[in-house]
Amino acid sequence: MPLHIVLVEPEIPQNTGNIARTCAATGAELHLIHPLGFSTEDRHLKRAGLDYWDLLHVHHHNNFHTFLSQHPHAQMVFVTTKALKTYTEMKYQEDSWLIFGKETAGIPEEILVQYPESCVRIPMIEDSRSLNLSNAVAIVVYEALRQLNFLHLKAQGSLHRLSWDK
Repeated sequence: MPLHIVLVEPEIPQNTGNIARTCAATGAELHLIHPLGFSTEDRHLKRAGLDYWDLLHVHHHNNFHTFLSQHPHAQMVFVTTKALKTYTEMKYQEDSWLIFGKETAGIPEEILVQYPESCVRIPMIEDSRSLNLSNAVAIVVYEALRQLNFLHLKAQGSLHRLSWDK
């Protein structure tokens, strides 16, 4: 089972394109919760994802409540600046669902209060608002994969191919 990356009402096509690329490179599935702040035909979205679109599984959901009703037993992990627990304290499962909010507002508080034990944050200095969404997704995805011993991923290179004596 793959990891699932869920973007709740993403607004910036380049972020979603970069996240799509991370999903393609890791085998994670991408879920987009509508409404989106852009068209999926946006050239910036396509450019950010480059030639990875054929490696990607994208799912569209009309709204968050419909999404929840379709996946009632999934291990949901809500990534938010409002959590007490850090993302490294979560025990990820092979089919975890990593949920990220829109760039300008995050995940709505009415959702977060329903899942306090499933909320995690990325530590930052006190005066920092938040990280770029695509960076935050990459950080949490790779922590989940690290905990799972990079399940289903294989090395792309090896040291014996490098030339150190030039």
